[in-house]
Amino acid sequence: MPILPRLRFFIYQGARKLFAMLPQARRHSVYRSFVDCDPAPNPRLVLKIAETREELEACFKLLHDAYVASGFMTPDASGLRVTIYHALPTTTTLCAKLDDQVIGTLSLIRESAIGFPLQRIFDLSGIRAKEGNIAEVSALAIHPRFRRTGGTILFPLMKFMYEYCTTFFDTRHLVIAVNPRHIEMYESLLYFRRLTASVVENYDFVNGAPAVGATLDLRHAPDILRKVYAGKPARRNLYHYFLETRLPNIQMPHRRFYTTNDPVLTPDLVDYFFNQRTRVFAELSDRKKALLHLIYDLPEYRAVLPPLPPDPTGAHVRQHRRFSVKCPARLIGEQAGKAIPIEVNEVSRYGFRARTARIVPTGVWLTAIVQLGSKEVSRLTVQAVQETSQDDRHYCGFRIGEPDLVWRKFVTALYQGHTHSDLDHATRFLQ
Repeated sequence: MPILPRLRFFIYQGARKLFAMLPQARRHSVYRSFVDCDPAPNPRLVLKIAETREELEACFKLLHDAYVASGFMTPDASGLRVTIYHALPTTTTLCAKLDDQVIGTLSLIRESAIGFPLQRIFDLSGIRAKEGNIAEVSALAIHPRFRRTGGTILFPLMKFMYEYCTTFFDTRHLVIAVNPRHIEMYESLLYFRRLTASVVENYDFVNGAPAVGATLDLRHAPDILRKVYAGKPARRNLYHYFLETRLPNIQMPHRRFYTTNDPVLTPDLVDYFFNQRTRVFAELSDRKKALLHLIYDLPEYRAVLPPLPPDPTGAHVRQHRRFSVKCPARLIGEQAGKAIPIEVNEVSRYGFRARTARIVPTGVWLTAIVQLGSKEVSRLTVQAVQETSQDDRHYCGFRIGEPDLVWRKFVTALYQGHTHSDLDHATRFLQ
């Protein structure tokens, strides 16, 4: 190694060691001093959901190259980093594009039958015991040209993630598994809190690299950020940036109904990424193959899913397809007394599940008025059939006596729609 590069290397290593010797509060303060959030980023920058084959492929390639360079995976013949979690309709991949080139990406993985990547090494029972949905932030990558430019891509991408999670994805808790050398950035800037004090030394999801787990409660984050960044100038104030700044670069998905997921994988895209370009489906365990068939239980997907393993018992799995939504509603009726506000969060053809602030009388028929979208309202005769309580909140399952036309068309559209674009098209007749 030439003298000057070697000297720079030793200076850099020495500076890192000195920095690590500072008290934690001082280190975190130094991290926050580097915050620089441009309220008017390059107008050519676009932040959106990756939904086309070209966008998804560019995201997976960027992720592959970043993970290989960091030692988090061995090179794949496809040149892509694609996992089973990318195949799920409950996963959303966000991307940052400049002049139509993908230069940043991250994925948000909502809970499904297959779970989260990090639950293999971290206990999430403490978070699950609290109210609210969980999403894992995963597959983050920024193009090398923009990694040393003061967060010009990272901060807009993080803001997009925050807005999407709090307004569209019905998420309260974010969880992450990151390399130990990066965890203090999340702790100092966004106030993630570690799941455990110890480091997992061998995380197989990232080629055996060490990992630290952390979580952020999005319900309490605004109060925390307001206090921490109080008095900071606007460009160094993440509270102002995340909660008060509007970025026209962000393109939120169009939704006709109050659904909470934005699936984009058509059968052709599933086949392309998980059968043709990679061997993700071929290398799945029999259990995960069976779970995929439960998740994608539409005839159009069966031809592209991995064949089901033989069932020696001959048993058939009973399937009740449900859809995640977030619809405000209220219950009225003589037995209910004053109208009971509820929030419907799962629907099926003849029932739904809802969160309610108080106990709902069972064994009686009530009227449920459900706001399915900005202009669509369903009025149903329902009966509470199952109740559970958690954190002073009541969860109740409801049986529908006879669904009205709006409900039937809504649920039929959910069954027939493959993607959020299909759903919007299929429900235009409700106007």
